[in-house]
Amino acid sequence: MTTSGTARARAALTSWTIAAFTACSLLCAQAASAATAAAASTAQCTPGGVAALPDFSPLIAKYGPAVVNIEVVEKAPPAGAQANDPLNDFFRRFGIPVPGGRNERPVRGAGSGFIVSPDGYILTNRHVVEGASEVKVRLLDQREFTAKVVGTDERTDIAVLKIAATGLPVVRFGAPATLRPGQWVLAIGSPFGFQNSATAGIVSAVGRSLPSENYVPFIQTDVPVNPGNSGGPLFNMQGEVVGINSQIFSRTGGFMGVSFAIPIDVAQNVEQQIIRVGHVVRGMIGVTIQEVTANLADSFGLSSPRGALVSSVERKGPAAAAGLQPGDVVLAVDGHPIGRFGELSNRISAMRPGSQAELLLWRDRRDKTVQVRVVELKEPRTAEAGSGAARPAPAVHKPNALGLSVRPLNAQEKAEAQTSGNLVVEGVSGAAELGGVMPGDIILGLDGRPISTVDQLEAAAKRKQHKSVALLVQRESQQLFLPVRVP
Repeated sequence: MTTSGTARARAALTSWTIAAFTACSLLCAQAASAATAAAASTAQCTPGGVAALPDFSPLIAKYGPAVVNIEVVEKAPPAGAQANDPLNDFFRRFGIPVPGGRNERPVRGAGSGFIVSPDGYILTNRHVVEGASEVKVRLLDQREFTAKVVGTDERTDIAVLKIAATGLPVVRFGAPATLRPGQWVLAIGSPFGFQNSATAGIVSAVGRSLPSENYVPFIQTDVPVNPGNSGGPLFNMQGEVVGINSQIFSRTGGFMGVSFAIPIDVAQNVEQQIIRVGHVVRGMIGVTIQEVTANLADSFGLSSPRGALVSSVERKGPAAAAGLQPGDVVLAVDGHPIGRFGELSNRISAMRPGSQAELLLWRDRRDKTVQVRVVELKEPRTAEAGSGAARPAPAVHKPNALGLSVRPLNAQEKAEAQTSGNLVVEGVSGAAELGGVMPGDIILGLDGRPISTVDQLEAAAKRKQHKSVALLVQRESQQLFLPVRVP
């Protein structure tokens, strides 16, 4: 290589080095800027590029003082008819619990809560203060107040308390709708009485519907939550409360990695109504719903499991007036899709009584739109339990193709069960047993068609149009669809 060629090569190398250094500097600057932004919201980056755990200490220092410890005292009632039993005096004298009864000593419990206004309003769980004769609130600075229970709501498990104080630290509210699985969240509470304990984890899922809770789209997390955490706040990384820690799933009574929080927007709505009118007003249309499983979706001809399946319609209710039927699948309310069945309850309950709801239904394998008037939901009356299961009788038919052994109900049995059905299940096997059918279930219909006689059931069982059929049964006082695979 000539001298001039060498010079050109050195110049090119120097130019490449400068360009590479410039590009590297730009990338580093961008990375540093991104790392700074990330650190402000979640975590910092290590030199190797691996995300480090977030630092929660600023959040705890700023909002921890707004989290309170709640102590309740519930005076246990006397042991009833056994209160005057001389043998009970022996047990009490030696501090032994009375067999079959309750001691008359006050029962103490504990939970958590958080201050939502400087003048002393506090949110917690209803089950924390339920049945309490006295409620004490202790702040982080160790001040104690006797709290008044302003009101509670059983369906959402929310309670509003009030203490006589001003200038109190408060929390900020966030938007639960922005939560995504995998995001960091923090709980502060008093597990086992250890005040202002902080635990952290991630959002596992959003919009969870629990079997006994259709009015709350729960936030599921893996944040360690234990007895005493109930009613405490769940924070996002911006220091905003997004939920109230309420329940855990456990086989031992302790934390097992699955906890549930009530979204704060649900709690805020309850709080405002309790303070303003003293109780919560909810909408209803008069239907009982259940989840659409894959087998039920196949039975009704849906392309995928979605929506809310109507299992029964209240007589003379708004849904009945609008023409809704058992077997309808509600796919949307006012244009908002219903992915899981619990979303229907959430949508309707939030509507103002007297308003109209437009429902998109799936019926007879096609879409149908109906208008339903929303009325106020009243607290359910305690209904007398029908027998549901009819008494044995000799005229039991042999198992059909679905594995059902049935017999007709007599007039007295129908009256006792308060049912419109005519056939009761005496035995189950095969596909029916796998589908969840139980002896004592009363058969009402199959694939949206009413079933009144044994011959109708036999004919319907022999028709093989889909992989499974939807069997509508009455079990005690409830109606539900059960998916039964066709052999």
